[in-house]
Amino acid sequence: MCALLKPLSVRQVLLGKTTTIFTPQDFQRIFHTTGSKAKYFLETYTQNGLFLRLKKGLYTLQSDLPPEEEIANLLYRPSYVSFEYALSTYNILLEMAYSVTSATTQPTRTFQVGERTFSYFTIKREAFTGYIPVKRAERTVLLAEPEKALVDYLYFVSLGKKPRNDRLRTTELDQQKIRFYATLYQRTGLDKLIEEVL
Repeated sequence: MCALLKPLSVRQVLLGKTTTIFTPQDFQRIFHTTGSKAKYFLETYTQNGLFLRLKKGLYTLQSDLPPEEEIANLLYRPSYVSFEYALSTYNILLEMAYSVTSATTQPTRTFQVGERTFSYFTIKREAFTGYIPVKRAERTVLLAEPEKALVDYLYFVSLGKKPRNDRLRTTELDQQKIRFYATLYQRTGLDKLIEEVL
C-alpha cells in the first residue's frame, strides 16, 4: 500500500491520530505496509520536508509540530518536564529556559531537535513522582507540579550541578508539599537550601 500513499493523505491520517509522534512500526501499522516500505517512505519524505526526525526511530510531522512538552515526554522515557522549564511555565522563575528540561530515571542525556535543546537529568527512582497530566494543544503531557519542579531544581543546585537563581517566586507555593518532596531525595544540603529559599 505504501506505493499508493500520498503525502497529503498521510498527513491527514496522522493528524487524526491521538499522537503525531510515531515510530516506523507505528507507521507500518497505521498504513498496513511492510517495514521496508515504511522505512523508505519515512526516509524519502523526511528529506522532502514532510517529516522531522526527532531521533533514530522517532518522527513527527514537520508542518504540524506537537507541543515541545509532548516531544520532551516521548523523546526519552520515562520522563516528565521539570526544573527551569517547568519553573518558567509556572512563573516561579521569571527568565525563559534555554532548553526543555526534564527529569528521568535514565542516564542524563541531551537531544537537539531543530533549534531546540531537550535536556534530561537523572533523579532517584524514589523521587520520580510529583508530576501531573496537563493539556497542551489537545495533547496530554506530563509536567512536574510547581513544588516538585522547585525541589528537583534545588536538588541539582545542592549538588553543584546547576547554578542557583535567587529570584525565585515561592510565596504562593505549598511549603508542606515542598518539604515532603524534599524528603524523597534524603539530602541534608537540599533541606538547608529549601529553608533558605522559603
